[in-house]
Amino acid sequence: MLITIVITSYNYQKYIKDTINSVLNQTYKNWEMIVIDDASTDSSVEIIKEISKNDTRIKLIQNNKNIGLKNSIQKALKEASGEWIAFLESDDLWKEDYLEKKIAIINKGNHFGLIFNDAELFGTNNYKKFPKVKGEFPRNMFYEFGIYNPILTMSSIMVHKNLLKLINFDTPIDKLLDWYIYIQLAKLTDFYFIPEKLTKWRQHEKSYISTNPKCKFKLANISAYINVLKQEPFNLRLLIFIIYATVGMCLKRLKYYLIR
Repeated sequence: MLITIVITSYNYQKYIKDTINSVLNQTYKNWEMIVIDDASTDSSVEIIKEISKNDTRIKLIQNNKNIGLKNSIQKALKEASGEWIAFLESDDLWKEDYLEKKIAIINKGNHFGLIFNDAELFGTNNYKKFPKVKGEFPRNMFYEFGIYNPILTMSSIMVHKNLLKLINFDTPIDKLLDWYIYIQLAKLTDFYFIPEKLTKWRQHEKSYISTNPKCKFKLANISAYINVLKQEPFNLRLLIFIIYATVGMCLKRLKYYLIR
């Protein structure tokens, strides 16, 4: 089974080599990598080109101008040949058996379209506490994204490519694209969780999400639920849930500003 790995890169010359090497070191070898550089101004492109010289599975796409995360990912997906898409952020790492363990579960024939795993945080010492994912899998998680995003990082997910063709990427907050698309995907398919730290999620001040910490309180998730409601205008349960989630997010924002 061919897996397409999508890496979006922007001015991460400090990390991109280690990120790509974590893929090269995978025990599962049937993959292709699409690295899309969003008009970096550092040495990222040179580093990627140098690595790709020795491995034809790596394809570099360079944007002439900065077009943002959602547009870069959609551009990369048009070039994807794999049945499943694995996302890896350009400052994160995978354990060597990341792909092998996920492929083994997929091959068991369970009915799910997205598989994700636990993550190990490393880098700065200011680690946040995140709720643990519990319960039996595979399962429907549509109503589990109302107040927080239970999937720690996009570097922990693999998605069936056909499902990505059925959703939109028009998130109101580019940095919260993951949260926005997870809700849409959860409406279409069950999710599967591996409680192993197969991803190393780097924490640092210049990470994509950390450059504007306030963005985590903007309601990209509510926008995704509202889009679903437009398709199901008589879904009373969903309407009530949206009200509940909106209030919860507003209280979360209020708490944030009070403690600051």
